[in-house]
Amino acid sequence: MTFEPLSSYVRPQSLDDFVWQSHLVGPGKPLSIFLQSDKVPSMIFRGPPGCGKTTIAHIISQTLQADFFRLSWVTSKKEDLLKLVDQAKINFQYGKSTIIFLDEIHRWNKAQQDTLLPYVEKGTVILIWATTENPSFTVNNALLSRCRVFVFEKLSDEEIFDFIKKQFPLILKIHPKISLTDEHILLISKLGNWDLRNSLNILESAIFLAKDWIITDQIILQAGQKTVYYDRDGEEHYNIISAIHKSLRDSDADAACYRVQRMLMGGEDPLYLARRLLRFASEDIWPADNNALLLANQVYDAVAKIWMPECDVFLFQLAIYLAKAKKNNVAYRTAIATREDVEKYGNLPVPLHLRNAPTKLMKDLKYGKWYKYAHDYPDTKVDQEHFPSELKGRTYLK
Repeated sequence: MTFEPLSSYVRPQSLDDFVWQSHLVGPGKPLSIFLQSDKVPSMIFRGPPGCGKTTIAHIISQTLQADFFRLSWVTSKKEDLLKLVDQAKINFQYGKSTIIFLDEIHRWNKAQQDTLLPYVEKGTVILIWATTENPSFTVNNALLSRCRVFVFEKLSDEEIFDFIKKQFPLILKIHPKISLTDEHILLISKLGNWDLRNSLNILESAIFLAKDWIITDQIILQAGQKTVYYDRDGEEHYNIISAIHKSLRDSDADAACYRVQRMLMGGEDPLYLARRLLRFASEDIWPADNNALLLANQVYDAVAKIWMPECDVFLFQLAIYLAKAKKNNVAYRTAIATREDVEKYGNLPVPLHLRNAPTKLMKDLKYGKWYKYAHDYPDTKVDQEHFPSELKGRTYLK
């Protein structure tokens, strides 16, 4: 027996039913203005799962009475794109729009993206790209410059609750005996993790699991649990590791540990976390606390030996220690300052008195002639220049 998924059955069919993303579809907002003028550019929709990207694309195609084609990177090839372009060329001749909706554009390779560039430029097709990632990282610059980027926000629990509540009479048409309280809807909304599609899938599963059409909290919890949204290769990965580093620098151990857990529960490689904490111990702490780097190195080895799930406590132990340790970024500042000098001055020669002279020719050229051996002086204190003349007197350790 086949059936239409609940998330598809209750999908809004017009902007009047689409009650989220008011910054994009509200009165006087960009997408509303585009539809009112019947002129829609190629666009990139960026946002988390289940926030309405695909639904808006459907609404646009219906409003424009355009041919609508949806492709996914999982099943589509370059040849599939070219077939749609051929159809778009025919439509273009008769004044009909063609919308190609490309899901998960961040997974499309350069060759697939380049295929559509000339047709987007000419207006033969209207591309609507959907991605959960920052398009500046994943979309070719040439295409990015020809598309408008719109950022979709995650839905709140209240917005998901309101939608399910509003659509419940429609749901009753296909499940007329089901019983559902506001408390049940609120629980389903929270379990969806700000993903409307996920919440609707949980509701649908709960309906199938319900005995005598009675839904309980226990059945809802059996139908789905709150998931952790995290992409190991995407922007969220870099956002969270940045938050860990800054929380440690600000001595906020609680926030740092929370985000370490976020990454671990999202499937992050624990050795990646150990490497970042190892770097922090030198970049932000040494020499204020010499033990920080030693402990970070030991934790890295311990993580490699024990691995998940038992190695998590090592990472929390280290994060707490690093957060509470005194801070000093002299090593980091020195790295930056010396890099700037090398980039500015290039290959400056070593002063003659600091050069070794293993051959007679080198001695004749006065290599090492005026070098002062520190152990020949009281307290090994010697006054001699170690920098090239261009950097004479340079001080990095301020």
